[in-house]
Amino acid sequence: MDLHDYEDVAENYDAYLDVMYREHDNYEGFREFYLELAREYGSGGTIDIACGTGAVLLYLAQAGIDVDGTDLSEAMCAVARRKAEALGLSLNIFPADMTDFRAERKYSLAIIARSGFMHLTAPELQRRALLNIRENLADGGILTLNTFAPHPILQAQQMRASDTDYQYRLEYVNRDGRRERIYNAITYDPLTQVMRGNWKFETLGEDGSVIAERIRPLAMRQTYKQELRYLAELCGFEVLHIYGDYHRSERDTGRYVWILRKM
Repeated sequence: MDLHDYEDVAENYDAYLDVMYREHDNYEGFREFYLELAREYGSGGTIDIACGTGAVLLYLAQAGIDVDGTDLSEAMCAVARRKAEALGLSLNIFPADMTDFRAERKYSLAIIARSGFMHLTAPELQRRALLNIRENLADGGILTLNTFAPHPILQAQQMRASDTDYQYRLEYVNRDGRRERIYNAITYDPLTQVMRGNWKFETLGEDGSVIAERIRPLAMRQTYKQELRYLAELCGFEVLHIYGDYHRSERDTGRYVWILRKM
């Protein structure tokens, strides 16, 4: 299992992400970016793959976009459905693996927001996902996804670390109204380009003492820019744009927002 497969993570996901990105938002402007794409390319229907708790999915639906959502985690889908119902939205949100799902329709736009694609931890899984998503796209359909390039300094640090070398990330208030602290420990394997580690959640009592602890695993693969360019082309996609952020910057930031077209 991975971090996002756990019900406790899904239920608290929005709360701790709000704190995490309050000061350092690596995805600043991503909702507006995807809305622009949906208006440009989504006339034949949009699918939000790895939709999580619905950050993009619900934003697009509220803007009048014809959009479905899917995620590997049933727990995440359940939260997204509940949020959609609270907004009066009737949406098709279904659990599925991006490497083998089959939708009942073809889409003109597929979105994998934020780090969703990076949870595919092997090139073969990435290839299977790209080929499968291509099958679910209409002719000329668009796929957008996000990757981070490996960072040599962070790599060196993580290669010397263990999955118990915890570093403090943040404190937030969970769904039960209790304070929780999050720590994570990350290692890096340069042969597989995979970051692995654990997230530790500490629940605090009224006096600030730790009254409960949960450990949740996480794995993500970092992919070089040229590596994904070749993989996309081999899987039948044309690379239209590679942006450095969600404001369509042409700078090479090491964070890539890909716009791919089905050939």
